Amino acid sequence: MAQISNHCCVVLMDIPTAPLGQSFATLPDRFFAPVAPSPVTAPAWMSFNQQLAAELGLDLDYWQGEEGLHVLAGNKIAPQSQPVAMAYAGHQFGNWVPQLGDGRAHILGDVTNASGQVFDLQLKGSGPTPFSRNGDGRAAIGPVLREYVMSEAMHHLGVPTTRALAAISTGERVQRETGLPGAIITRIATSFVRVGTFQYFMARGEHEALAQLADFVIQRHYPALEGDAHKYPKLLEAIIARQAELIAKWQLIGFIHGVMNTDNMAVSGETIDYGPCAFMDHYHPETVFSSIDEFGRYAYHNQPRIARWNLGVLAQCFLPILHENEDAAVQLAQDAINEFAPLYDQAFQTGLCRKIGLRFTEDNMALAVAFLDLLQKHNQDFTNSFRALATLDPAEIEVNSNRFEGEGWRDWLGKWAAAHDNEDASLAARQDMMRTSNPRFIPRNHLMERMIEEAKGGDLSLFNTLNQVYQRPYDDQPEFDDFTAPPTNEERVLRTFCGT
Repeated sequence: MAQISNHCCVVLMDIPTAPLGQSFATLPDRFFAPVAPSPVTAPAWMSFNQQLAAELGLDLDYWQGEEGLHVLAGNKIAPQSQPVAMAYAGHQFGNWVPQLGDGRAHILGDVTNASGQVFDLQLKGSGPTPFSRNGDGRAAIGPVLREYVMSEAMHHLGVPTTRALAAISTGERVQRETGLPGAIITRIATSFVRVGTFQYFMARGEHEALAQLADFVIQRHYPALEGDAHKYPKLLEAIIARQAELIAKWQLIGFIHGVMNTDNMAVSGETIDYGPCAFMDHYHPETVFSSIDEFGRYAYHNQPRIARWNLGVLAQCFLPILHENEDAAVQLAQDAINEFAPLYDQAFQTGLCRKIGLRFTEDNMALAVAFLDLLQKHNQDFTNSFRALATLDPAEIEVNSNRFEGEGWRDWLGKWAAAHDNEDASLAARQDMMRTSNPRFIPRNHLMERMIEEAKGGDLSLFNTLNQVYQRPYDDQPEFDDFTAPPTNEERVLRTFCGT
């Protein structure tokens, strides 16, 4: 392995805590660049996720103390840590980029929790790497706090995702359009391997590396496939199945990723790389938030199609290891990709029917789609409108009609009540289904922007409050009702930025 460049970092010795592992660094050097984070001037805690740290089995005295602060700021290297920047390529907005890699991120190592699950610890905004492409390798406070809140909220919403262990201010300024306070986020993931990681080696014709990477992914994410004679075709199928489930979960809560490039799709099935992401307020399938998505490639309604496109790219990368016969390999890849649509449809349609308190049938699905059409027609809030159904008694049409005013609603509510008459479950069970399928609280974009602006001035109170609220997104929490309101016209945020 190549020698790690410490960039003046201090290596900690004889610290009474379990050392980090680094299983990714056991792969050949071509998979990563060994490089340490760059130190910062005056690191200070903005947040440390004690709950997550406990779930990971981390030593709180160490990680939440002074030594932990300096490790997570990039100023020191923990025992046996081997910081690396991962190599990968990718299609960005459909355009091929043969080398990307972690340009401002360092995987410090991995930890294993009590159940044997391995998690990687990664710093983001921790300085340049050989993949930085002339970037400064740093992050501003806005993107760090947005990712912290969004990723933790997604976890509590029940969506597979990377998570946030810590947010640290650096005491330095980063230059974007203007000078902004700098920050570093510590992200946790079951791994950071992406579709683009496979692309990196496929583009170089390094088929042995493809097999090595696939074996690592199997060991880390799909251990049941180890020793299987058909492990690579089954691995591709498993990745596709997880992505179908993931994208369905996004669609069902109105989440828009914003930059679904192939380098931003994790083979673990976790949501990764929260850049210009946002939740829809008023429902419209063509909603776009990313400031750089001029043509709506990653609009809300396009996310399933783009996911399939990305997985098609992954399937092409698998061709050399699927079968020694080229035609047979192509057929295996095509068969796997053909499963995405039915898997996604099943997950989404079942989930959408649950959101209106019904089991899946073709008629109930048509009713749920008609609900979406009415939301669009009347410019209604996606989250609040679904949540309102959980408070209604389908038998009380007159009362319900007062909650949903406008052409078409009374007719729809009548059909909805008739559909509920055909359900075996009790009203209480159906309402509980709706409450647990429809969040009361989501990270609304105008709240995120307000939080960021306040944090720039040193006020983290809204950041802390939102983190508290989003730990229980399906509970009513009446003391926080203000956070359920959609934005006023003056508060609406139409574009968000990556922050790179």
